[in-house]
Amino acid sequence: MIKEADVVIVGSGAAGLYCALNIPDHYKIIVITKKQPEDSDSFLAQGGISVLRDNDDYDAYFEDTLKAGRYKNNKDSVEILIRSSRSVIEDLVRLGVNFDQDGSDFSYTREGAHSVNRILHHKDVTGKEITEKLLEQVRHKSNITIVPFVTMIDILEKNHTCTGVVLKDQANTISTISARAVVWATGGIGGLFEHSTNMNHITGDAIAIAVKHNVKLIDMNYVQIHPTTLFSKGEGRSFLISEAVRGEGAILLNKDGQRFVDELLPRDVVSAAIYEQMKKDGTDYVYLSMQHMTGEKIRERFPNIYEKCLEEGYHLETDLLPVTPAQHYFMGGVQINEDGKTSMKNLFAVGETSCNGVHGANRLASNSLLEALVFSKRAAFMIGEGLKSGALENGAEIIDYTQYKNTEALEKEYHLLVWNEISKGSVEYAGLCKHEG
Repeated sequence: MIKEADVVIVGSGAAGLYCALNIPDHYKIIVITKKQPEDSDSFLAQGGISVLRDNDDYDAYFEDTLKAGRYKNNKDSVEILIRSSRSVIEDLVRLGVNFDQDGSDFSYTREGAHSVNRILHHKDVTGKEITEKLLEQVRHKSNITIVPFVTMIDILEKNHTCTGVVLKDQANTISTISARAVVWATGGIGGLFEHSTNMNHITGDAIAIAVKHNVKLIDMNYVQIHPTTLFSKGEGRSFLISEAVRGEGAILLNKDGQRFVDELLPRDVVSAAIYEQMKKDGTDYVYLSMQHMTGEKIRERFPNIYEKCLEEGYHLETDLLPVTPAQHYFMGGVQINEDGKTSMKNLFAVGETSCNGVHGANRLASNSLLEALVFSKRAAFMIGEGLKSGALENGAEIIDYTQYKNTEALEKEYHLLVWNEISKGSVEYAGLCKHEG
């Protein structure tokens, strides 16, 4: 294991990879990840990435974001998100990301709580397209090393300054990497839920370590439930039926085949309506109908969803699809400013791990990939400036490895820490979905 770096980035999703790519090339960067680099929730994002279409769209986009977030958003963060969106898309295109076209222009779609079509997409695998292209670029960088199958179980700290990370590999061997800056990009908390669209190894590791080291957290009770996942009696990750499907006209029906909600309301409103309808019907699901679309159109626009549903025995052009809500996204997390700085010196956080209030209490659809990229790029700039000026200094530390001897017990303790933080506030959002305690 490499023992020292300029920057350690924990997580290989879109936020972590884009942050690495925006730090100057002459600094040594190590990206660590629990599984394979491709095993991130960013790869699962189906719908798309929001973007400001033109200056005339700004006020509407701003209002849509605030309305979806129940007006709990940090308005400064929202402005940065929207104003930075076009440049981020231009970056992605330069890096080889392909968005669907409508003639010579991008093809824009609409999802819940958006007042206009402003979402770019690559069929129904937008996150995969973006993250694959970022990963390809990272692998070509000689200054960036990706280390898979290791888990961050702690950080090194000296005088409330982060000086590195403590890692566990698959053989339960403990090691450390000292660094001048550490970036948490560990994703959300979905792996702790019984029903979630997230990968099961995404378990809020950075949140638990933040609690241990008194790193400030914020809005821990803001947990988003996605209205439509494919109903299954089996265990494992819930398969997401993208909101873009409803954006293209799919409707929700009760057990009698009657429509019961406006499908393009904000996610929390639609989720609540589905739960109420399931109570009335005495069922574990409602139905999603795509019968207004031809099979050819569905296969062209949503090939991944079409194939998955076909595997489960559903023909989307003729069958009603049973869907149910599941945990999807975490709007709270490690408190950061607009440049990714946490309350601990030399420690940064980006993506779903972090929170600067941009999403408020309920994320607007397709703002997640955009947020991950906009604010990880800003964090990368601050890290680069800090490395250049000498403000980020390394401080190697000798630690007691025996405290990490029982890593299984440590993992259970960390999961409990995350749930305790969530339960301190109202569980209005988190309480919609059962979880492991």
